Amino acid sequence: MNPTIKRIIFFAVLITFWYTGSKLEWWLPIILPSPEKVLEALVIGFEDKTLIYDLIASFKRLAVGLGISLVIGSALGVLLAKSKTADETLGTVVLALQSVPSIVWLPLAIMWFGMNEKAVIFVVVLGGTFVMTLNLRMGIKNVSPLYIKAARTMGSTGWDLFRRVIFPASIPYAVTGARLAWAFAWRALMAGELLSTGPGLGYTLRYASDFGNMALVIGVMIIIGVIGTIVDQLIFQRIEKSVLQRWGLES
Repeated sequence: MNPTIKRIIFFAVLITFWYTGSKLEWWLPIILPSPEKVLEALVIGFEDKTLIYDLIASFKRLAVGLGISLVIGSALGVLLAKSKTADETLGTVVLALQSVPSIVWLPLAIMWFGMNEKAVIFVVVLGGTFVMTLNLRMGIKNVSPLYIKAARTMGSTGWDLFRRVIFPASIPYAVTGARLAWAFAWRALMAGELLSTGPGLGYTLRYASDFGNMALVIGVMIIIGVIGTIVDQLIFQRIEKSVLQRWGLES
């Protein structure tokens, strides 16, 4: 069966169960509103342009934060891969920081920058930087020695060797790192916006929760999940698959 058809059937069954459970009052509406209420909340949110402004604000923060994290992460990845001293010192710190959830940085970010855009973007940058660093580092270190030896026999050394052989060979890892960085940055953004002053999807999620508007809470959660899935599967997953096929790492 086609994977798309499987997904359609799965979500149809899921929504049917949700609808039936709401009608039969298997749970309280305050816990999980009915699909109609969630749809109504989303329609109102888009009609009064609240959710549109939220989407624009969130994507602006994501674009800035993710862009910075990819640049810093790539630079750090190259540094750790090419310098043994940096890898044994700074690399240990990067590895440790990678295990720290981005939201943990939020109180510190608020103390440093205040409750504003800079604090949220700072959290987003941290969310994507370290995973990009570790993936690119691994990619450069895993370049086949045969490629390097072959290039050196043809007189390629230093920057020329890195530019023509090492970096191109590590591109599959870099693409995977960018895909993971996007996912981590998106999560970090939502966490950061929960304590922001708005607008933003995370801010609206907290605002709706504070006022008991669970239909809007569920609606925003659906939007966050749908955006994450679309960007990952329709953009990054396709790019990653194309790169892996080009380099013969996937049939």
